[in-house]
Amino acid sequence: MTDPCRDCREGHDHCHGTVIHHASSGRVECTEFCVTPEGWHSFSIDCDAVGCTCVETVVVTRDVQAS
Repeated sequence: MTDPCRDCREGHDHCHGTVIHHASSGRVECTEFCVTPEGWHSFSIDCDAVGCTCVETVVVTRDVQAS
Protein backbone atom coordinates (compact mmCIF):
# COMPACT_ATOMS: atom_id res chain seq x y z
CA MET A 1 0.00 0.00 0.00
CA THR A 2 1.24 3.51 -0.75
CA ASP A 3 1.15 6.53 1.52
CA PRO A 4 -1.84 8.84 1.02
CA CYS A 5 -1.19 12.10 -0.79
CA ARG A 6 -0.87 15.38 1.09
CA ASP A 7 -4.44 16.46 0.26
CA CYS A 8 -5.77 13.12 1.52
CA ARG A 9 -3.76 13.40 4.73
CA GLU A 10 -5.01 16.95 5.33
CA GLY A 11 -8.64 16.07 4.53
CA HIS A 12 -8.96 18.38 1.51
CA ASP A 13 -11.62 17.65 -1.10
CA HIS A 14 -9.84 16.67 -4.33
CA CYS A 15 -9.61 14.03 -7.04
CA HIS A 16 -6.66 11.96 -8.23
CA GLY A 17 -8.00 11.87 -11.78
CA THR A 18 -7.28 14.14 -14.73
CA VAL A 19 -9.79 16.64 -16.12
CA ILE A 20 -10.27 16.40 -19.89
CA HIS A 21 -11.38 19.65 -21.58
CA HIS A 22 -13.51 19.30 -24.73
CA ALA A 23 -12.90 22.33 -26.93
CA SER A 24 -15.99 22.11 -29.12
CA SER A 25 -18.54 22.01 -26.33
CA GLY A 26 -16.72 23.37 -23.30
CA ARG A 27 -17.61 20.14 -21.53
CA VAL A 28 -15.17 18.65 -19.02
CA GLU A 29 -14.91 15.09 -17.80
CA CYS A 30 -12.68 13.29 -15.33
CA THR A 31 -10.74 10.09 -15.90
CA GLU A 32 -11.98 8.91 -12.51
CA PHE A 33 -15.68 9.57 -13.28
CA CYS A 34 -15.94 11.78 -10.20
CA VAL A 35 -18.30 14.63 -9.41
CA THR A 36 -15.79 16.99 -7.78
CA PRO A 37 -15.48 20.48 -9.28
CA GLU A 38 -12.94 21.04 -12.04
CA GLY A 39 -10.70 23.17 -9.82
CA TRP A 40 -10.16 20.33 -7.34
CA HIS A 41 -8.05 18.35 -9.82
CA SER A 42 -4.28 18.58 -10.00
CA PHE A 43 -4.08 17.66 -13.67
CA SER A 44 -5.94 18.75 -16.80
CA ILE A 45 -5.45 18.08 -20.52
CA ASP A 46 -7.10 18.98 -23.82
CA CYS A 47 -9.26 16.25 -25.31
CA ASP A 48 -7.11 15.80 -28.42
CA ALA A 49 -4.39 14.39 -26.15
CA VAL A 50 -6.57 11.30 -25.66
CA GLY A 51 -7.64 10.98 -29.30
CA CYS A 52 -10.90 12.92 -29.21
CA THR A 53 -11.79 14.49 -32.54
CA CYS A 54 -14.46 16.94 -31.37
CA VAL A 55 -12.26 19.92 -32.20
CA GLU A 56 -11.53 18.92 -35.80
CA THR A 57 -12.72 21.51 -38.27
CA VAL A 58 -14.50 20.60 -41.48
CA VAL A 59 -14.23 23.08 -44.34
CA VAL A 60 -17.00 23.02 -46.91
CA THR A 61 -16.55 24.82 -50.21
CA ARG A 62 -18.93 25.28 -53.08
CA ASP A 63 -18.41 26.29 -56.64
CA VAL A 64 -19.80 29.68 -57.57
CA GLN A 65 -20.53 30.07 -61.24
CA ALA A 66 -20.23 33.49 -62.82
CA SER A 67 -23.49 34.79 -64.29
